[in-house]
Amino acid sequence: MQEFGKGRVFRNTIRRAFNLTEDTATHEEIRQRIISSGQVTGTNMCILICAILIASVGLNTGSTAVIIGAMLISPLMGSILAMAYNTAAADFARFRRNCYGFIIQIFISLIVSILYFLLSPINAPTSELLARTQPTLYDVIIATAGGFAGIIGNTRTDKANNVVPGVAIATALMPPVCTCGYSIAHGNWQMLAGAAYLFLVNCYFIYISAVLVLDVLKIPKVSALSEQQWKRLQKIMIRNTIVMLLPSILFTYLMLSGS
Repeated sequence: MQEFGKGRVFRNTIRRAFNLTEDTATHEEIRQRIISSGQVTGTNMCILICAILIASVGLNTGSTAVIIGAMLISPLMGSILAMAYNTAAADFARFRRNCYGFIIQIFISLIVSILYFLLSPINAPTSELLARTQPTLYDVIIATAGGFAGIIGNTRTDKANNVVPGVAIATALMPPVCTCGYSIAHGNWQMLAGAAYLFLVNCYFIYISAVLVLDVLKIPKVSALSEQQWKRLQKIMIRNTIVMLLPSILFTYLMLSGS
């Protein structure tokens, strides 16, 4: 009986250690946090432009410290988490608005970075720029883990403020966008393809991991979807995940076979 009691205590301890619902904030608090962080406002756009300029300078001069600073102030993560929340909540009207806002953010980011690299006297690509052109499965792992950490930190009763900056650094959304700007400014379309794919990998796997966590937390649904509609949505997400993974698998194979 004593051994049985110890085993039950151990199982309960493990279950509690990995229980995401124990210290979760209320659904309304989670909604307000994530939706507000995904709003495209004048303040966010000004911060985004500053972050893009800082990241572009860091990439152009090969300064890792400057690039990290740009990642810390970037507001792009908020838009991705907002899209994930609205997917989990089946609020597709708000999801579309978040998508439009995110596209505007990307467009402004590209314009600012292109203008910077057109005016910059340093034309040769640095190692920091080249490092953002061949995403592998390791980048997928980083983006997925970062997405899990970011959404878990945002859904706690006591918001884990130290998590989001760490996720911003790890997932590195800003450098690939700036690398795209450099590629367009200098007409390097192969570099553009690699950098754009890295950006998509980071965005998509942050998004999909956040959707999974929010679904586990049973975020209230805005729209009542039938079981068939949910299955269709799940199939689309599985298909998109496979499509996103395939090039990274190829890049990983080429990297390992060449080392």
